This record gives sequence, C-alpha cells and structure tokens, in this order.
Amino acid sequence: MNEFPRWKYALVVLALLFGFLYALPNMYPKQPAVQISANRGFTVDGALKEKVQGILETQKIAFTAVELEGDRLLVRVPDLETQTKASDAVKTGIDSAGYVVALNLASTVPGWLTSIGAHGMAWGLDLQGGVHFLMEVDQKSVVDKQEQHYTDELRSLLRENKIGNSRAERGAQGVVVTLRSAEDRTKFAGIAGKAFPELIITEGATTGDAFALVAKVRPEKLKELALNTIRQNVGTLRNRINALGVAEPIIQQQGDTRIVVELPGLQDTAAAKKVLGATATLEYRAVDMTNDPATAERTGNIPPDSRLYRMREDGRPVLLKKKVIVSGDELVDASAQPDQRTGTPAVHVTLNANGGKKMLDFTMNNVGKNMAVVYIERIPEVKIVDGKEVRTATVKEEVVSNAVIQGVFSKQFQTTGLGSMKEASETALFLRAGSLAAPVDIVEERVIGPSLGQDNIAKGLLSVVIGVTLVVLFVGLYYKLFGLIADVALLLNLVLLVAILSLVQATLTLPAIAGIVLTLGMAIDANVLICERIREESRNGSTPMASIKGGYEKAWATILDANVTHLIAAFGLMAFGSGPIRGFAITLAIGIITSMFTSVTVTHVLVGLIFGGRRVKTLSV
Repeated sequence: MNEFPRWKYALVVLALLFGFLYALPNMYPKQPAVQISANRGFTVDGALKEKVQGILETQKIAFTAVELEGDRLLVRVPDLETQTKASDAVKTGIDSAGYVVALNLASTVPGWLTSIGAHGMAWGLDLQGGVHFLMEVDQKSVVDKQEQHYTDELRSLLRENKIGNSRAERGAQGVVVTLRSAEDRTKFAGIAGKAFPELIITEGATTGDAFALVAKVRPEKLKELALNTIRQNVGTLRNRINALGVAEPIIQQQGDTRIVVELPGLQDTAAAKKVLGATATLEYRAVDMTNDPATAERTGNIPPDSRLYRMREDGRPVLLKKKVIVSGDELVDASAQPDQRTGTPAVHVTLNANGGKKMLDFTMNNVGKNMAVVYIERIPEVKIVDGKEVRTATVKEEVVSNAVIQGVFSKQFQTTGLGSMKEASETALFLRAGSLAAPVDIVEERVIGPSLGQDNIAKGLLSVVIGVTLVVLFVGLYYKLFGLIADVALLLNLVLLVAILSLVQATLTLPAIAGIVLTLGMAIDANVLICERIREESRNGSTPMASIKGGYEKAWATILDANVTHLIAAFGLMAFGSGPIRGFAITLAIGIITSMFTSVTVTHVLVGLIFGGRRVKTLSV
C-alpha cells in the first residue's frame, strides 16, 4: 500500500548520490598558497616555475608543490606563516611590474571530483579575514561632466552656424546660451534641438539685447548615464584590484549608486584605499598662446574659454583651453618606459579609434603650437571634525608636460615630464586600469583579521553541530522509529543543501551558516506534522498501513502551505536585501526546497522500505 514505483526509488537514490558527490569537496581543507599571475606582456611558463622554485630553495622556505594551473602559478606551502615568507621572497625575486603575487587558499579536492564540476564552497570575509569597502559613486560629477561636454558642443554649433555675438556657459540651471536677438534665439533653438535631441531646450530670461536659451540634459538620459557610469566604474575597479595582489576579489554593484568591494586575505587598507579611491587620469588640452599666464594670474583676468594651471616641476602658471582634446577614458594602454632620445621617464600611450581620430584632427591643424598634458588625481580623505567623520577629497591638477607639437600623430605617442620612473609606473598603472567614469567615495569599511575568521569558522561549525545534535536527539527519543527516519532525512537534507550551495559556488559566510541552522530546525517541522497525523489516524482506529498513508496525504497540504510562506519571505529578502541578508535568504530558500524533498519524499521511501510488503500490527511512533 505504501510502496513506491521503482522510478521513484531510483530518483531518490540519484538525488542522494548527487548530494554526497557534490558535498564531498567541502571535506577537503584548503591549503595556504602563493598565487602568481602575469600582467599584460608577460607569461607564466615553465621558466618562471623553475625560477620561483629556485628562489624558495635558496632561501630554505618549505613548500609542498609548485604547480602550473592554466595562466597562473601556484606555490603550495604547509602553513600561514610560511605563506607570508614565501610571498615576500617571490615578490623580491621576480619582476614586480610583470607579475602579481597574491596570497590564496588552494583547493585540495581530488582531480576526479573537479572533473565532474564538484568544488568546495568559497569562504566569505568573515571566515577567512580581509577588507570590505562600500563605495558610493559621485553622481554630481556625472552631471557636471555632461554639462561641460554640451557647453563645448553648443559653442562649436554656434561657430559652425556663424551666429556671432553669442556665448555658451554653464549656469545654475544647466547650459545657458546667450544670443543677441530673438530671431537668433529661435533659429538656434531649432538647430540645437535637432543636433542634440537628448537636451531639453527652453527660453530663458531676456535682458536688453541678451536673449537666453537654457539647455538641460533629459532625466532619462541622466539615468542612463548614471547606470553606465557605475558599470564602467565596476569594470575599472575590477582591473585595479589586480595591482593589490588579491586572489579572489568580489566587486559588485549595489543599488543605483553604490559598489561593494571585498578583498579576502588583504589586511593593508591604506594600499587598498589608495588604489581604489584615487581617480587618476590625463587630459590633453591646447595651450592658450594669445594670453600671458603671468598677467592673468596677477590680475585675475582669465579668458572665459581658458583656465589657469601650474606646471608640476616648477609651479609656473600656464593658461590652457577648457576644451579637452582627449581624456583618460579614451586610453587603451599605457606603459612606463624611458624616452629613447633623452632617457627621461615617459608614459607611452595608445588611444582608441575615437581618441586617435580626435588627436589626428587636432595635430593636423596645430603643428608648431603647444599642447599640454594635465595629470588629475582625486584622493579621498577622512577627517575628524567635532568628533565626527567628515569625508572629503583632495583634487590635484598639475600640468606634467607643455610641449610643441612637432608633427602629426594619432593613436600612439608618449608623454614626458614625469619626475621619476616610479611616478611614471604609477601613472601608467592608473591609466592602464582605466580612469573612473566618476569619482567614488568609501562610505564604509571593515577589516576582519584572519584570527577572527578562524574563530568564526569554529563557532559556526559548533553551532551547526549543536543544533543538529539537539534536534536529532529530541526527535529520535520522542517519535522512536519514525523519529530516527526523520533524523536520517534531516542529515540527508544537510548533505543536499551543502551540495547545491557548492554546485552554484555560493560563498559561505556567517549569515549563510545561520541560514543552514535555521533550515535544519524548520526541516524537522514537516516530519513532526507527518508523525502527529499518523498518530491521529492510529487513534481513530485505522490500520498501521492506512495510518501511514493517511498521515502523509493529510500532512502534505499543511507542509506545502508552511513552506510556501517561508519561501515568500526568503524571496522578499533576496529581492530587497543585499550582502549578508541576501546570502542568508539564498541559503534559506535552497534549504526550504531541499527539506520538502527529504522530509516528505525521502522519509516516505524509507518508510516504504521498512514497512512495505509485511504485516504490521503496531507503529513505533
């Protein structure tokens, strides 16, 4: 009566086999290792392997293996103390500009398991230590950048259409175009509206012979720009992380304006903040050759289309045009190399096609004139004012080169005027990683030491063991044989849950462990309902086999209702939560689904195997 068809037995066996196979890798502890990967232009090969092995042997640093794994070299060491020594030795012994040396935890899972895609779960920061940053993108700078762009474009449009006695400037409400007559205003409104449909152009105030037009970027365009900006910043930060030597970083968008950066194993927050928070880029601008910079500085009378800067080397004033020829976001590559003619530090730059065209157009018409290179760096700072943290940023803008354009060039050229090769290397690093589309500020940071991580692991495992043990003992003692069946299902539920989390490569964190413990406590509820239904059917005079059948059938609706409400709560946390809350919700949702399978299907199969095909007078429930 309670026997299942054979295909259902086969399904349960396959599911449990899958669970054991994909949960098994978590039984293999991770081993401390030093990971070496190559930067652009360098390779990881057998020669590097021999060199690294020689360094370790020379300095008598113990290691268990040096392995080539795809495009990286992995040095396995016996303990964490040796890991630090090996990392320092390798960093000193190889070309630091060509390779990134990172601390890592290497898998010890056998090859036959990895060949079927079975891997252990990754550990979160709270379990292995590291740095957590929550960064906010400065969206105001996005608007400022776009308004400056359209100011330049509208000025060009005025010149192209030969509308004299007019000007375009940024104002409080957007870009303000001032014309000399109502006819010019009407004419230019039509031209600008056709050329830039993404702008809202309205008539402004009229004062004497000044007729104003106000141009604003449409809200939907600004929203699109904001999304593109944060996506570009995520990609840029992902590239910059390589410079820190972090093995498995996490960089992801959170909401519309924030980015989460987690760097497992890293403890140097100062180095991380310098690389992540700094916005470094170059701007190529034409030099204002018609006005004297010293006079402009002394009198304060600066032309409206120019701006006053200072040279890095001696602080001399220099007037540059506001319009940017090429900016850092059009750079493809940058490398620090000495200038072949003078031997002075230089950055060799390669532009993309669009930037190359702009540079070609400019240099074709300006041979013999000066072009300057402005180095811009924005460094976030935290100051304590009246006992409160105040986050500010220092923007440093310096002219690193003011040279005569000797000939026509486009995509490839070099920038000189840098103080040292170290400075050139740092500049090339920021440019090669890509300039941030908008500045970012670190609004939250957490540092978790490795010792605290180990303590969290121990406490997490202890909580799971205590929780499972107490539940198993209570259910086994109270419901006897049916309780033991429920205990077996509970343990199988844990195996399946771990297997699925491992298969989807979920990150194991303390909130995830809390989700596992809660899932185990909730999973037994279904078996309690089934056992109580069976006891009720028995008290009502049903035969043992009829009681079992009735118990499962009548408990199913209640079990389904309870788990669906739990799933709705879990999906709500997944949709609106982030970070640890989302991790907890994902673990909870997967655990609810696996518990429904083990608590109902698996226990029913076990009951069928025990009681099916034989006469039963009483039930041990």
